[in-house]
Amino acid sequence: MKKKTILSAVTFLLLGLTSFSQNCDEMVKDCEKLFRDEKGKEVFISDGQVYTAFLDRQQAEFDITFYGGTTYRIAVSAGDRDDYVIFRLRDQKGNVLFSNQDYKNARYWDFKVPQTITLKIETELDTERKIAGCAVMLIGFKQ
Repeated sequence: MKKKTILSAVTFLLLGLTSFSQNCDEMVKDCEKLFRDEKGKEVFISDGQVYTAFLDRQQAEFDITFYGGTTYRIAVSAGDRDDYVIFRLRDQKGNVLFSNQDYKNARYWDFKVPQTITLKIETELDTERKIAGCAVMLIGFKQ
């Protein structure tokens, strides 16, 4: 009986991780679409990283270096609604430079940096809309 319980627990865990992975993969595809124009032409090129976190009432933080003179787009997804993810950019002193929360949790933001700078990006779920789940962030630069 004990072996069945352990086997059931392992099976449940593996199935959960598989669905988590598939769900996150779909969100990555949603973010990638935000790098294209309405005709499907790629306007922003991904930096090659997929910033993923399973969030449950906490934040994920990423330190990112942005290069001067470059236009960037940050795109986020946590499901089929546009407004699940809150993200903030902070400077090295902790000052908030941008928050999509000021723009109804917009799914992306474009910006140009005048000089190379390292910023902290915080992501979290808007708990009024979604309590837990996968959140994906992509960063692209303009061609």
